[in-house]
Amino acid sequence: MTKNEKVTFVINTLNELFPEVPIPLDHKDPYTLLIAVLLSAQCTDERVNKITPSLFAKADNPYDMIKMSVEEIAEIIRPCGLTPMKSKGIYGLSKILIEEHNGEVPQSFEALERLPAVGHKTASVVMSQAFDVPAFPVDTHIHRLLYRWGFSNGKSVEQSEKDAKRLFPMELWNKLHLQIIYYGRSYSPARGWNLDKDVITKTIGRKTVINDYHKKNAS
Repeated sequence: MTKNEKVTFVINTLNELFPEVPIPLDHKDPYTLLIAVLLSAQCTDERVNKITPSLFAKADNPYDMIKMSVEEIAEIIRPCGLTPMKSKGIYGLSKILIEEHNGEVPQSFEALERLPAVGHKTASVVMSQAFDVPAFPVDTHIHRLLYRWGFSNGKSVEQSEKDAKRLFPMELWNKLHLQIIYYGRSYSPARGWNLDKDVITKTIGRKTVINDYHKKNAS
């Protein structure tokens, strides 16, 4: 298969398996999505979805959020890990949204990435899922799969994002990045990986990855 044929195969397979892709983080607007994505750093979406109802019951907007102290925020979000950074970030960004953006989440990468505790990936998720601006947020699943599929060299998340944007049509980015995440969780996980169930990697995967898999499972 040529590279273009492999890309088409991936798109078609993902559309068959995941025709609809709900955003895995529970939210109701750009602000609650921003907070949920920030909390998801090094934490599972499942755990974030268990924590955010308690947080949003007290504060689902920046004005209510800054009525709480950093310590109060930290107490609620502690199960998500990285508590000091995340609690200060949530309080700090809420204050900036009020002072500089009339309490609204800005609709630009530059403004989002200037907010405390908001990196490029978080900004990309918000831009794509809240504002429908084409973006390709790369998480650990996407990074792993682009390497397994031979689409990127696995050296860095930044490189994976560049390669994904180069290979896949822009109009598919917002849906596709979610489809790849769902596929990675269901069929191509980091642990407990069964190549026989992973139709994409089995069909187009990097030869060294497939050979290493067979070596490990033969011993």
